[in-house]
Amino acid sequence: MSDKASTLLEVEDLRVTFPTRTGAVEAVRGVSFSLGRERLGVVGESGSGKSQTGRAIMGLTPPQAEVSAKRLAFDGIDLLSAPPATRRALRGGRIAMILQDPKYSLDPVMTIGRQIVETLRTHEKVSKAEARERALDMLAAVQIRDPGRVFDLHPHEVSGGMGQRAMIAMMLIADPELLIADEPTSALDVTVQLDVLAILDELVSERGMGLIFISHDLRLVSSFCDRVVVMYAGKVVEQLKASELHKAQHPYTRGLLDCMPRIGSDRHPLPVLQRKAEWAA
Repeated sequence: MSDKASTLLEVEDLRVTFPTRTGAVEAVRGVSFSLGRERLGVVGESGSGKSQTGRAIMGLTPPQAEVSAKRLAFDGIDLLSAPPATRRALRGGRIAMILQDPKYSLDPVMTIGRQIVETLRTHEKVSKAEARERALDMLAAVQIRDPGRVFDLHPHEVSGGMGQRAMIAMMLIADPELLIADEPTSALDVTVQLDVLAILDELVSERGMGLIFISHDLRLVSSFCDRVVVMYAGKVVEQLKASELHKAQHPYTRGLLDCMPRIGSDRHPLPVLQRKAEWAA
């Protein structure tokens, strides 16, 4: 767990429940962790509750869902009891979230620059000229060449990698203290992935941000993050240092590690994860 004095986020017994025709479905079941100014990886298969955990922290859970927790606090602010105006001020200002695919996260009818400027001016009182200048600087900071040209383009006019960088710029323009990155590199080429990770790494180091890095890629998380939370069926089954991921004890984590390809080893037949009912209990 992170040091209490520097804790940015406290999550204790977080639960997210969705009503369905066949009864209530618990997407997140008793998740607990804390975050300081560090890189925390949250890993697990699709449907394990990773994204819903991030959305609950942001206050982006659909209105029909029920969110509860013994404690859900950012910098001492109780997020569950905070009024809507406070949550809106935090969201995009002090807490930001990079969603999975920029094609669906960016507004298709607005230029990239206008979207970044809108985000900044929502949280800070700055002139249009200053907002444009800061947006151009942020586009340059995420390693976009010729930011002036990209500023005036629409999302469909840029590549996936550039769209993702623009999305990162939009989320960082208001200088957040906590960044939630939901599979920020899953739709990108490997070389572009490395560039995006380098940008995030530099921002955490230079700005002292807290980063929640949601991914299904164990190898990526083990090399990029400081700590790892492993989720299965809406629950946390294991927490450990990223550098010690290879020493994981839970059979689910061990199974995920065993499924990763290894150069030079015999992989026939391919390993299969043997699930047990008690993991989800």
